[in-house]
Amino acid sequence: MRAVLLGPPGAGKGTQAARLTERFGVPAISTGDIFRANVKGGTPLGVKAQEYMNAGQLVPDEVTNAMVRARLAEDDAAQGFLLDGYPRNPEQAVELDSMLADLGVELDVAIEITADFDEVTVRLLKRAEIEGRADDTEPVIRKRLEVYATSTAPLTAFYAGRGLLVQVDGLGEIDEVTERLVAAVAR
Repeated sequence: MRAVLLGPPGAGKGTQAARLTERFGVPAISTGDIFRANVKGGTPLGVKAQEYMNAGQLVPDEVTNAMVRARLAEDDAAQGFLLDGYPRNPEQAVELDSMLADLGVELDVAIEITADFDEVTVRLLKRAEIEGRADDTEPVIRKRLEVYATSTAPLTAFYAGRGLLVQVDGLGEIDEVTERLVAAVAR
């Protein structure tokens, strides 16, 4: 399975990516995890990424693309992967196509987890409290959702136009959502 997982922040992409990768035996590749590792390590890239994340903005494409290209070239992604949080816009999707062409493979499916923005705001505020995540304050969450709506949501049209998009309701019990996702991938 070579897939991208789309949806607004807080829709459950990280939780479901972990479950899907276990089920299908492929690595989950999360740009959020890559960014946080760089921030924690204090790398120059991490410092720059932190500035954008703290402001509720997306890290620039050229930085993100380079990190994803390097990750997809690693051995564990050769048989498949699930991208969580990438691509975020049609330009990144075109770049992903180029990366995959260089590797001699194609994307199998784009899965969009749909969720109400008010519900995901509540989820993210709970996560911030539990995990102590500085990037999950209410104003930053609202900004991230606004950025998602204007910049990332057009990916649904991009992938729908290519016949790769499946949409899955992200509200409900975690196990229910997982089963919806597995059924969508098996389509």
